[in-house]
Order: sequence, then C-alpha cells, then structure tokens
Amino acid sequence: MSATPSAVERPLNFSSPYLRAHLVRDAVDYTVEGRTIVVNPGVTPVTIAEEPRKTIPPLSSTVLADTRIEKADALLLLRSAPDGTDITGITAEPGWSHLADLLGPGEFPRETALHRSPQDDINTVLFDPAHVLGERENATDLREFNVRANLWFSPAGTDCAVHNSHDFIEVHTQVHGLGRMQRFRDRDHASLYQDVLMSPGYTTPDPFCATGPQCTYHYPWHQYRADTDCIWLAIEYHPVPRALRTLHPVTTPNPLENHS
Repeated sequence: MSATPSAVERPLNFSSPYLRAHLVRDAVDYTVEGRTIVVNPGVTPVTIAEEPRKTIPPLSSTVLADTRIEKADALLLLRSAPDGTDITGITAEPGWSHLADLLGPGEFPRETALHRSPQDDINTVLFDPAHVLGERENATDLREFNVRANLWFSPAGTDCAVHNSHDFIEVHTQVHGLGRMQRFRDRDHASLYQDVLMSPGYTTPDPFCATGPQCTYHYPWHQYRADTDCIWLAIEYHPVPRALRTLHPVTTPNPLENHS
C-alpha cells in the first residue's frame, strides 16, 4: 500500500505474518498495491479512481488490485498470507484467545473452536442508526459510535453458536476461506431461514439487527458457520452515551449528508 502525504497509516494490533492488516485515515489519492481486501468502516461512500466512477458503500468491502482510492476518512486493508499457508497458526499469535477464556467459566462451550484476536479501536463516527439500518428514509437522529474491529478464526465445519444478544451494531467481512452468516427463527439449527454465503472480500450487505428502545439493538438468532478453515473480520459500532458526548462534543460535520 502506498500512502499519500495526508494519510495516516498504522498496522492494526491483530496484524501478523498470517494476515497483514492496516488502518488508513484521511486518505487522498491513495494507491492500493497488489490484491487487497478494502473495508469501508465509515458512513460515507469511498470512490475508486477508475471509470466509470464506482464506490465502496458505507459498512461494506471489496477486493481491489493496483488502483487508487480518491478519498476516504478511514479504510481497513487486509492481505492474507500466500495460498498454501497453514492459517491455523494465527491463533498462536499474541493476544489471540479462545472465546471461552474471554467470557469466563460456563459462558461459552470449550468444545466450540472459536478464537478471537485482540480488538483495535478504529475511529468514532456519527450516524442515525435507524437510517443506517433501513428503518428511516432520512437521517434525523445522529448518534456517536466508537468503532472497534477484531478477527475471528474457526476451523472447517464449526458452528460458532447460535445467539441473539449484542449491545452494538456489527458487520462481518470474510477474509480467508469460505463461511456463512445464518439466521434462525429460534435457538435451533433446524429453524434456519437464511444462509448468507461468504467468500474473501465479502461483507454482509446490511447489519442483522434492528433498533430497540433506549439505544438498544434487537438481533435475530444468528451464527457464523465455517465451511473451511476461516478468518473473518468483525466491525462493531458501540453507542457512546449521550452524557459522554455532551462532555466531549464531536465537531465532525454530518457524515450522512450524501448517504442515502
């Protein structure tokens, strides 16, 4: 990747020889070198400098190769190790943990092979969650969110546990292997009603959740399933309490002015 003078670039704290991962801020005329998964974690489209002009929409991703980004507030750039690399070794990298160790005794089944990388703080964004989630046509209630990202790994054939509880908005990007996000009517694999197939560079087209009362989010029963050995990226949007926003006002212009 080639940074422009205005861009600020740093490795994400889960970058490793298995997966080179970088955050780029304030990119202008930014060159993406080689085949790279490019994620737009923000709420404004990112324009690719090719004709016809096309964008990477908010909360989505694509695979680019040897091209330029015209402008972006933030980008996540992910490049996997060469084909043939045994990616299972990524879980031995510093900061990786089995989810059972992170949640504590009895909170997650040890026999489910689900591992998480360290988490990294990406940026802070303003958006109307009801607008972003497709519940309202226009943005009328801007709220502040802290954006965090981390990787997950599971080996082939893993069902990563059906659940329906998060206190944030999340989206997932496939990084390595083939997997799927699934929705269920209840906490039973037999109640599956949607299978979203995911290959590297694909992000679920919209967050699974809907808004609930008092800045909460309602999720259907859902899970990730690894068809092959898989690495995927989770981006989480954590609401900042209004009181904290009052103490630390955000002066960022309305990021949804050009987002429909």
